[in-house]
Amino acid sequence: MPLTILPSHPKANYLAHKEEIDAAIAQVLESGWYILGQQVTAFESEFAAFLGVEHAVGVASGTDALHLALRTCDVGPGDLVFTVSHTAVATVAAVELCGARPVLVDIDPAVFTMDPNRLEDALQRAQGRVKAVIPVHLYGHPADMAAIVEIAQRHDLRVIEDCAQSHGATYQGKKTGTLGHIATFSFYPTKNLGALGDGGMVVTNDAELAQRVRFLREYGWKERYVSHIAGLNSRLDEMQAAILRVKLRYLDAENEKRRRLAQEYDTLLAGTGLALPEVRPEVSHVYHQYVIRTCQRDALQAYLREQGTGTLIHYPVPVHLQPAYAGRVTDGKSLPQTEAVAASILSLPMYPELGIDQVQMVARQIAEWCKSVR
Repeated sequence: MPLTILPSHPKANYLAHKEEIDAAIAQVLESGWYILGQQVTAFESEFAAFLGVEHAVGVASGTDALHLALRTCDVGPGDLVFTVSHTAVATVAAVELCGARPVLVDIDPAVFTMDPNRLEDALQRAQGRVKAVIPVHLYGHPADMAAIVEIAQRHDLRVIEDCAQSHGATYQGKKTGTLGHIATFSFYPTKNLGALGDGGMVVTNDAELAQRVRFLREYGWKERYVSHIAGLNSRLDEMQAAILRVKLRYLDAENEKRRRLAQEYDTLLAGTGLALPEVRPEVSHVYHQYVIRTCQRDALQAYLREQGTGTLIHYPVPVHLQPAYAGRVTDGKSLPQTEAVAASILSLPMYPELGIDQVQMVARQIAEWCKSVR
């Protein structure tokens, strides 16, 4: 059966702002300036103001943002970087792009983010140069930053926030991206703030770190064509910056729509026996994904597809069990919570253009399935 409710729908967000986006694209085309021009500069300033940070540097993708942030923090060959296995593989790939060694730790299964206790345990066992920790604010729920920052300070670690899924989320009243030494964002089209292509951003309150990112993103040039450090080509282009400037104006309102949809799911799915998303009192969740858990995940997903409802699994195979990384990205300890979560999670449809009536339809389908399997 063709899907009538999509799991994600980036085109709908374009259509919601089509007139403004089309005008912004036309302005760039007419300008004749397509790389690192006025649109990028303006978006960097506006995004920094939105977060409440001093500096924002546009780059080509979220993966590049992590890679450049790591290099900016002098993470290099042989250094140990601690992060999670329950994440998009980009988090770990960026660490290895620096020549560093990822050490993956277990998660808190209630909110799917790094368990500070497991981080502390891993650091106590660490052998080598411990250099940085990357907490991932997964699904739009911030990690426990107070605990993670305190641990990082004791172990002299740089804190690099992975905010690819948490645009506009807050922890203790502060937006994610403002809580560590440096932070990274992805603007992949399905993100809460999504471009119509790839894009990323590195943000920080440290002027020296920001300047280093600017050098690294364009071959290490301090003046054109002269590389003072070994950099690369990772530039946010003018077209994507112009599109993102339009969408940024609507981000808070669209995050609020996501929260209302999540509340509707919460209400309608209560009593089904499924594990629904938890939200810690100190955070404001932006529901990049609405993720439930059930021990019969595959059966539920197949049933919903038969009814015309699409769902996704973020992420079906933990990084430490994927063929490219198996056996070399943990410190020898198992990650039982990560593995249990990966086997039971399901992302329900979630995007600001989703209608309440569609959420109600999905919830009815799930309730019918739950009743049938009891």
